[in-house]
Amino acid sequence: MDIYYDKDKLVALRRKLHQYPELSGQEYHTAEMIREYISRHQPDRIIGDLGGTGLAVVYEGKQEGPTVLFRCDLDALPIEEVNAFAYRSQYPGAAHKCGHDGHMTIMSGLSQVISNNRPERGRVVLLYQPSEENGQGAVKVLEDDQFEQIRPDRVFALHNLPGYPPGSVILRKGTFAAASKGMINKLHGKTAHAGEPENGRTPALAMARIVEELTHMPGNLSLNDYALITVIHARLGEIAFGTTPGYAEVMATLRTYSNADMEKLTRQSIATVERHAHDHGLGKEVSWTEEFPATVNDSESVDLIHRVAEETGNQTIFIDEPLRWSEDFSNFTLKYPGALFGLGSGENTPQLHNPDYDFPEEILDQGIRVFYGIYQHLLK
Repeated sequence: MDIYYDKDKLVALRRKLHQYPELSGQEYHTAEMIREYISRHQPDRIIGDLGGTGLAVVYEGKQEGPTVLFRCDLDALPIEEVNAFAYRSQYPGAAHKCGHDGHMTIMSGLSQVISNNRPERGRVVLLYQPSEENGQGAVKVLEDDQFEQIRPDRVFALHNLPGYPPGSVILRKGTFAAASKGMINKLHGKTAHAGEPENGRTPALAMARIVEELTHMPGNLSLNDYALITVIHARLGEIAFGTTPGYAEVMATLRTYSNADMEKLTRQSIATVERHAHDHGLGKEVSWTEEFPATVNDSESVDLIHRVAEETGNQTIFIDEPLRWSEDFSNFTLKYPGALFGLGSGENTPQLHNPDYDFPEEILDQGIRVFYGIYQHLLK
């Protein structure tokens, strides 16, 4: 497959994006850097401020046909970078430790290739999506009135995956990445003197039982597939040895391979908190954060990616189990047929979200070629 793009300029873009990372919902400068770079490649239009800071870059075909959307992510993580290279993060406490700088660069290379090989029919949309890391960006994009202008027929995305050969394509039909959500439980009792606990209502025992039951719950339910609850934070009262505490918090992450199991696990988790709060005479609040449905791949789209990977010479690896982490691209695959696939970033590279992780630039070409191959099959 003969394609042309300016590799040196792409690498320079990747390093600039890496140097100036922005957290979820704050990707204003990142979006401007992308807009400036993409504008050189004559898209038919750029839709800005999509779902907040997002951009949709549109190339129109000459004839009627399907709309194919390729998506990447804009945001960085609240992690302090430990690398010492020249383009290390300039922002304390923020860094591209999930490789989104690489994802954006692949998409920008694809834009350059498509500008020289425009669609013959339909249209292609290159979506730079904000706020993937907190699970809010895809929903905001889909709910934005501007999205009606680019409503797709097919959707595709990739994520770099350490632990696999560089440039390999990692595929799975059905669930590719797990569903997850954060549960926040607040228990309200009544403080009392530590010497007279009978005059108050402590949430201590309720808190302890909630932690224990949530931890063991997946193994005690009849679920269809893998499930896990991880208690990630708990707090009881304040450090005051003369006081019986009157307030507690328990936070946990629920994780499943299927959306149906997540619904069942959610209902049971709420029931557990309500039961223990009632038994101990406590008020309670239950809220949710960082909600990610399972990413479920369409079989036909996976077959297409497999065919393209064979044509581009990329090694293909089908995984037996879904990935345990979550991706908010799942909100797109809930509505439109499509697929998320992995792009191997090396067997010996640091893992995602590690403070020394850096996206390997040698796999940029492979990502561009696979995306462009999908594009060719559907719109050329």
